[in-house]
Amino acid sequence: MGKDTPPRWDRRMQQRLARGEAAALGELYDRFASLVHSQAHRVLDDDAAADQVTREVFGYVWENPDAYDPRQGSMRFWVARLTHDQAVHRLREQERAAAAESGGGTEDVEQKVRRASVAARADYIVTSMPAPLRAALELAYFQRRDYRQTAADLGVTADEARRRLRLGLQLLATANTRALEGSPPPGPGSRR
Repeated sequence: MGKDTPPRWDRRMQQRLARGEAAALGELYDRFASLVHSQAHRVLDDDAAADQVTREVFGYVWENPDAYDPRQGSMRFWVARLTHDQAVHRLREQERAAAAESGGGTEDVEQKVRRASVAARADYIVTSMPAPLRAALELAYFQRRDYRQTAADLGVTADEARRRLRLGLQLLATANTRALEGSPPPGPGSRR
């Protein structure tokens, strides 16, 4: 399979969605709904807003399956980018409305959007990375274990635990640098 060739599941899913198969949308929802909702919640910090973004993202995918460009990455990545775009769009709208009511400026809005975007990108990277790296990061950073305790909990050597932590942190650092430098491609949030 070439570098630009999407995984078989992604190609089949896009074809099924393009044919209007409701079962395909259900399968896609089952596979990605928790990712979409958690990423939207991370940006918006509001369950109802995250629910709405989840509906909007899957609605967009259903109505626009050809918008998925396999050369840009996996379908999972595309759905995550759509979620990010829509959640950030909604956050900007909410913050601008609040700023207009209080007489505040848009500079605070953009800082909030940037912070939320970086946090959501980090969450996505963590949930997308291989399970061994994710498990090491979760033990070390969420459960406050040092690398020796992490190694014991995972049943690996201390050197292997250090390697997994280092690689996981490198993935996060790279993702966060990209999030700060780049802008996401068009999605449902860019329709104005």
